[in-house]
Amino acid sequence: MTASSTLVVRGGRPLHGTICVSGSKNASLPILAACLLTAEGVQLRNVPRIADTRLMAGILESLGCDVAVEENRVDVRAADLSSSHVGTDLGRGMRASIVLLGPLLGRTGHARLPKPGGDEIGMRRVEQHVRGLSQMGARIEDRGSEIEASAPSGLHGARVVLDMPTVTGTENIVMAAVLAEGRTEILNAALEPHVQDLCRFLVSLGAQIEGIGTDTVVVEGVEALGGGEHAVISDYLEAGTFAIAAAAAGGEVTLECSPPEDLEAPILKLREAGAEVDVQPGLIHLRREGPLRPVDLVTWVHPGYPTDLQAPYTALMTQADGEAVVSEYIFENRFQHVPELVRMGADISMHGRTAVIRGPARLRGGAIRIPDIRAGAAMVIGALCADGETELREAWHIERGYEDMAGKLRQLGAEVELIDAGADERSEHLTYE
Repeated sequence: MTASSTLVVRGGRPLHGTICVSGSKNASLPILAACLLTAEGVQLRNVPRIADTRLMAGILESLGCDVAVEENRVDVRAADLSSSHVGTDLGRGMRASIVLLGPLLGRTGHARLPKPGGDEIGMRRVEQHVRGLSQMGARIEDRGSEIEASAPSGLHGARVVLDMPTVTGTENIVMAAVLAEGRTEILNAALEPHVQDLCRFLVSLGAQIEGIGTDTVVVEGVEALGGGEHAVISDYLEAGTFAIAAAAAGGEVTLECSPPEDLEAPILKLREAGAEVDVQPGLIHLRREGPLRPVDLVTWVHPGYPTDLQAPYTALMTQADGEAVVSEYIFENRFQHVPELVRMGADISMHGRTAVIRGPARLRGGAIRIPDIRAGAAMVIGALCADGETELREAWHIERGYEDMAGKLRQLGAEVELIDAGADERSEHLTYE
């Protein structure tokens, strides 16, 4: 999928069938970054074939790593790092590039990288990263568009208290701590499944980490890490997106390789909204035939309702019979999908970080622009429910976070086609009434 690609969705068809959920994007990126911490070879399996993992592999190569990618497997050997400077063109391509700060500092004692880029979903605050790493002996300077960090005397253990359980902040401090001298305690640590998977990966290489899955993570520094193999966890956010899509469009789907234990809050909301959801180990089965009920939602850190599934849920509520209130407490600019859904016919009013959705709305197809990954997922869900044909422009955003979404939707019976935006004149004539 290229920057000019367009996803064409013809709505009005319920979803039926079975798909297998891919590996987790949010686990793969920090795990790839953590490969910098060892000079030994690492083999990663179940890595999703998406733009962001390819970009992270490219960044590792630019730093001097040997990287081999084949299907869903990535082999990394960081025996001789030639640089600790992440180039602007590569680093600004995604928000997750900030997770390179901790492992570069831990391995080389120096890091220079651009400030986080990627989706424009709100301020990407790095103060907690900076404060925690500074407590561990790092000297961090803001150079305008870049962050430069050094640890001339090496990193040492510290007691770090996070103001909020930030995911990337927790990941950075854990990765910096595994080779630091002494004991590091991280209080109010993030609990997300991908944070836990990163910790398990590091332990498999020889790191000493306790409290995985709790809000207090303790790391005892070691002299060196070894090599190893690791299978990335399945993507609970992809599973949640397809479950919400099936609830919105109607029908019956089975999601294999799904982690239902990581989706307790979304599954509860879907059941309250009128979907029948059956969960078994590694499997989610969802069926929805009757009307949807409006259910209010507030996003929060894990195990609360994930912010990454707020946009798809907002699209779902446009089809509910009544008024639903959706509040976003994690990012201040994560309602970029709302104007496009309104153009499609949704009745949504914004009040600060809260959206009031009145349904059911009869959505109609047209040409819309995707601003970020999760907003793109919401627009796909809206398009599945809409009358006629919807062109989702700048569909490369979706490819950054979802492995072959179009193909999986076709497996479920949806009419979806990927085209080049400049190669089809239909887009010039497809507008809203």
